[in-house]
Amino acid sequence: MVVETNKYDEALNSLKIDRSRRDRPGPRWATVWILTGVAGIAAALLWLFFQSRSQAIEVETIRVSAPAAPAGADPGVVLNATGYIVAHHRIEVTSKVMGKVAWIGVEKGDKVRRGQVLVRLEDQEFRAQLQQARGNVANLEAKLREMQAGSRPEEIAAARANVAQAEADLENYRITLERTRGLVAAGIVSRQNLDDAQARYDGQKAKVEALQKNYELVKLGPRIEEIDAVRGQLEQARGQLAYAETMLDATLIRAPVSGTILERAVEVGEFVTTNFVGDRGAKGYVAALADLNDLQVELDINQDDFARLGPRQRGIVTTDAYPDRKYDGVIDEISPAADRQKATVQVKVKILKPDEYLRPEMNARVAFLADLKTAADAPQQALIVIPSSAVRDGKTIFLARDGRAFERTVKIRSTSPRGSEISEGLADGEEVIINPPPDLKNGDRIKLKAKSAAL
Repeated sequence: MVVETNKYDEALNSLKIDRSRRDRPGPRWATVWILTGVAGIAAALLWLFFQSRSQAIEVETIRVSAPAAPAGADPGVVLNATGYIVAHHRIEVTSKVMGKVAWIGVEKGDKVRRGQVLVRLEDQEFRAQLQQARGNVANLEAKLREMQAGSRPEEIAAARANVAQAEADLENYRITLERTRGLVAAGIVSRQNLDDAQARYDGQKAKVEALQKNYELVKLGPRIEEIDAVRGQLEQARGQLAYAETMLDATLIRAPVSGTILERAVEVGEFVTTNFVGDRGAKGYVAALADLNDLQVELDINQDDFARLGPRQRGIVTTDAYPDRKYDGVIDEISPAADRQKATVQVKVKILKPDEYLRPEMNARVAFLADLKTAADAPQQALIVIPSSAVRDGKTIFLARDGRAFERTVKIRSTSPRGSEISEGLADGEEVIINPPPDLKNGDRIKLKAKSAAL
């Protein structure tokens, strides 16, 4: 029994937890492995961060240079601006009537005189309406002449003869009535015969009175009111005749002014309407023309530079097509309102003596001159022109220096197809990033892809 009890106690003791072993420190190798793993993960993340920061963005740059003032340049130039040549008055010639084109007498570039026929429409319907109106006028004119002339002597004589005949018949009926009345009193004829004789006499008496009144009217002629009514109808018919003549004449579409044909909009067989309906279907106008002796340069002047200009200010106009030809100009129009989005004011410069070299929509440059009193104090500015694609948000560019991109704010004087003119914020010899990527930021590392020729 003692042996069995000891075995039972040993079994119970083997099932107890040894709390003293849990408080003892674990093996050192486990701790070392955990710390090594954490450090490795941190190093990998740090390497990825620096790797992404050090990755360079490939960009394209261009080196700029400030153009030197040309020899003999006018020292009185206060502002240079670029724009386009436009016709002062572009006229789209329209039709007053609807119809199909039967003939065209001009081509693009032709010079035309005022009143010259440009297009002729089919006019058969308008000629028929004119003929009808002329017939109506002729009919009413004849009727009015007849009424104004009064009755003819033959008509008066016929009316008088009718009265005399009726009076003779009336006298015969009176004699018959008296005879019948005596016979009835003698009892020879019946009362019915007397009533018939009386009726014939009364009817003839009324006829005589009617013929006498008609005879008086024939002698007097038509009433003045009737003549006035016919005269009014005649005036209305003459108005319709004039309208028909105008519509027929409108089938000949003429040049409203002398000038040059800029566009021929219709072909033979096409339908012309009085309203513009788009490129397809009926045409709203037949041709466009302008007087090329009345040309302007349309400019958008930056609001910061607008104060340098004034009404009727002089300028020298040149074109990209013929840079050696210069034209005198003067400010002719200034827009009463500014463009909020562009921050510009539209100005139009009239070219005083244009020639055949100038064409609408040509690129043009205007050098505005100072007043004679201040010309000596107004040195000409040399502007740097860069591609417009290098400008972000209309005021920011990126420069390339020492492998990094640097953001800079510049002042743009004007923008044209040649590029953007920079008046402040850019120096000679600096490299400008053109077409900067949308995600490019100040200080980013860059890698040059290619370099264009210096501007």
